[in-house]
Amino acid sequence: MEKKLRIGIVGVGRMGSNMALRLHDVGYPIVSVFDVRREAAERVAGLVGATFAHTLRQVTERSDVIITVVGNDHEMDLVFSGTGDSLLEGASGRVFINCATVTPGTHVEIERRARSRGAASLEASMASSITQAREGTLYLMVGGEGETLARVRPVLESMSASIKHVGPAGEAAKLKALVNMVMNINTAGLAEGLGLAEALGLDLSMVREVFAQTGAASRVLETDGADMQNREHEVYFSAAHAAKDSRIATSLAADSGLFLPLAEAAASQYDRMAALGMGELDKSGISELTFPSRRGHESFPDGRSPE
Repeated sequence: MEKKLRIGIVGVGRMGSNMALRLHDVGYPIVSVFDVRREAAERVAGLVGATFAHTLRQVTERSDVIITVVGNDHEMDLVFSGTGDSLLEGASGRVFINCATVTPGTHVEIERRARSRGAASLEASMASSITQAREGTLYLMVGGEGETLARVRPVLESMSASIKHVGPAGEAAKLKALVNMVMNINTAGLAEGLGLAEALGLDLSMVREVFAQTGAASRVLETDGADMQNREHEVYFSAAHAAKDSRIATSLAADSGLFLPLAEAAASQYDRMAALGMGELDKSGISELTFPSRRGHESFPDGRSPE
């Protein structure tokens, strides 16, 4: 029987922790866990029988494959720093699977740094959420070399229902930005439709039923419609992340010489949620800005009160 690759995990938030649990369930040895939140890392390490890593270097030292699930470009730069404590220390022969939603250029740079240390790197962008991470049914868009993908494909297959290799480093990040841009626009549009329905005195359950049978139907209606109506905003994909990801897309559009008014409007709504202290609600919480009965509707962005 082929020996399974030893897995290290860096970043055990909602997604990283459930990915660790899934890989543990299917028999992969999770040997090292790191997070800047020590309590979170120790908890996950205990659940999967791993060692809590005090440093990034220790993760690399103990692992064949290191999965990173960090929050943004700055954090990616830190964990793959060229100096100080870094995953790149002693990285020769290792494979990094980087799952964060960050700018394409960051993935290209991380691949370059990894190569310079004799390691390999893939971006594995996830178009799914917490439940899929736990069940191993993620949809993964992979960017990087085909040879590197082949080395770790069994690991990725244990985490996913489908893998799409979209090209070299950076290409998956571009595609993920588009996926999230369209999803965020759809979510903002649904919140406005249901908000207006409430203002018109319509029964929201009836409205959602009609939406589902017409051109207003969408995947977002299935996942977020009832949550918007019932104000159930348990986090699967936070508004703060929606804001960050929306701005990645609008930045890519600007770099391409395009102005995308719908993407800009949706991004502004998620920025507003963060400004109102609602960034840690699920993205469905955008309905708090559009329903006339709710607190997010108390003032317009310029400070005016609704008439």
